[in-house]
Amino acid sequence: MPLSPLSRRGRRRAAARTPDPALDDTELGAARAALSQGRRQAARSLLARTGDDWDRRAHRITVLAREPYAAAWAHDWLLAHPGCPDGRVLHALAQVHRALRGREDPAVAHAACRAATESVPADPTPWLGLLLLERDGGAAAVRIFEEIRARHRDHHHAHHLMVARLAERRAAGGPDPLHEVYDFAAWAAEQAPADSPLAILPVVAHAERHRVLAGHGFAPADPAASGHWRDARARDVMKAAFDWWLEWEHDGHPRRLIDLNFLAHAKVCEGRGAEAAALFQHIGDHVTAEPWSYPDRAPGPAFRAARAAALGPGAAGVPGAARLRGG
Repeated sequence: MPLSPLSRRGRRRAAARTPDPALDDTELGAARAALSQGRRQAARSLLARTGDDWDRRAHRITVLAREPYAAAWAHDWLLAHPGCPDGRVLHALAQVHRALRGREDPAVAHAACRAATESVPADPTPWLGLLLLERDGGAAAVRIFEEIRARHRDHHHAHHLMVARLAERRAAGGPDPLHEVYDFAAWAAEQAPADSPLAILPVVAHAERHRVLAGHGFAPADPAASGHWRDARARDVMKAAFDWWLEWEHDGHPRRLIDLNFLAHAKVCEGRGAEAAALFQHIGDHVTAEPWSYPDRAPGPAFRAARAAALGPGAAGVPGAARLRGG
């Protein structure tokens, strides 16, 4: 039965409240919308155009793979074009997301990813699917991560996943300033080129570790009320990351808005309203679920409240990004 206009409006309002993983990739959004309507060519053309831009390819495939019927569509694609690399990889990642939703046996998703790694050996994206299936930062995750780095040394999504997994280790042990997640994030940032967005990774590590600590009762659930963001390590990490953004901001990176959300969240928690305001101006409405959902919050309201506090009437005259850059 067709949806009534009232129902359609309700669904549109719900969608508007949900962080969109496509971020500001309008081509991806259009291809996803077409795919949801059973029209496949836009997604096929999009992936063909993306080529070996590995960060963008991973971003686009993982977003398309979230669609409820992506696995069935990719299966049909492979029936029509056996061995098609894009179809194989999308099918594998779609199986992964089905498994993560509890709708597929993880072993089936694992096998699909393994098959895709053999079919497209240079592509790190099937390995990303395997990393998504790992629930901790143990030896198996490390081996998969190294396979990804061998194909794309600065893989953005894979580094974020490793930080999230490592932050979970020894969760019941409480605060630990020497926790390995901090060392990993610092190492990755140092190994990356000077203009790499992996410079933000220590901020991500700080947020992921707060998520774990708050989830186990070792820190307040409200991150802004936690001293976790105001110790010497945190101040150094936040300053270095913000300084990097001022000098190197990448307007074209497909996942840059994830970095900006992590950095804005950190500045809010640190109590640096002017710096948070400049970041919110660049983010616009592109809220991401992480870290605003940490440890157990609705990301949209948390983001909007933080943005209103930074950009509202009490923040009149807050310098914009250009002024912060000295422009």
